[in-house]
Amino acid sequence: MTRANIMIMLLFFMALVGAHSVYKPFVLSWIVAILLTMATFNLTKNIIHYTHSTHISAAITTTLMTLLLFAPIVYIATIGVGYASQIDSVGIKDTINALRVLMEEIPFLHEMSIQYLSDDKITSYIEDSTSYVTLAGGAGLGFVKDMFFVVVFYFFINYYGNRFFDTILALLPVSTAKGTKMLEEISSTMEVVFYSIIVTAIFEGFLFGMIMNYFGFNGLLFGVIYGFASLIPIIGGIIVWAPVSLYTWTQIDSQTAIIVASYSIIIISVIADTFIKPMIIQGIQEDLLKSTISVNSIVIFFSIIAGMSTYGFWGMILGPAVTSFLIAITKVYLDYNEK
Repeated sequence: MTRANIMIMLLFFMALVGAHSVYKPFVLSWIVAILLTMATFNLTKNIIHYTHSTHISAAITTTLMTLLLFAPIVYIATIGVGYASQIDSVGIKDTINALRVLMEEIPFLHEMSIQYLSDDKITSYIEDSTSYVTLAGGAGLGFVKDMFFVVVFYFFINYYGNRFFDTILALLPVSTAKGTKMLEEISSTMEVVFYSIIVTAIFEGFLFGMIMNYFGFNGLLFGVIYGFASLIPIIGGIIVWAPVSLYTWTQIDSQTAIIVASYSIIIISVIADTFIKPMIIQGIQEDLLKSTISVNSIVIFFSIIAGMSTYGFWGMILGPAVTSFLIAITKVYLDYNEK
């Protein structure tokens, strides 16, 4: 390596450090936008094929991304926070008291009910929840800012897609053909994970929203909440339907609570989640995406948990995306290493 090469590498490294110090507040939004762009790469390519315009394609994909992913978040942040602040505190106390009575009848939960569900604890929980709602409204402004920049970056990355990814290919220490194959492998893996998440959220959220609307609740709001909760495998649904069932039991009647719980377990958790959802995902993967890539659901589960624990909401995207990136790049590395 010549002295000129060393100097160029040093200057390039210094430029990266300087750019990171300047654009640090936007790095997370930029990374999320890149990952979403790669997850929708084939969709963008098909739209360009039909419209013959990168401008129109970037506008269409950005609009779809906003409607599918960000519009529900804004809805929860506005309508949901207002809805939560209007919940009757007396009704919440009655619900928690009913839960305490149930736990007292179970030997190994009796001590826990005394420790965590006493009258003083219940009062403090309600006071804390009120402050959390206020904080959520304030934190929502920062989240909306991040979301806005994700949308902007996503649009421009799609708009300048060829030049953007050509630059990445030029930086990779492999030939253009191998680099293209590597990016396609990564994109296909991320695409399967991304569409699986979207289908899960829409399908199960729609089913839960129907039953909530039938009993006079805000079906759209609870459907959106359940949709996001369903992204957490195994335990996601129970986080929503269990408190709702308990609340309806104390505030409406036991029959309504039993119907909501039974519907959530049998129709959504067993029939829809176990049997119908895999068929829909397989159909999308084979017929729509024409992909042979498959990612284990356990891997998706741990990637979502790890992502959310590190990055909060954005971890739902970053966790599976980074994990699928690791899986894809490992496959590519092993393939090239063998050759």
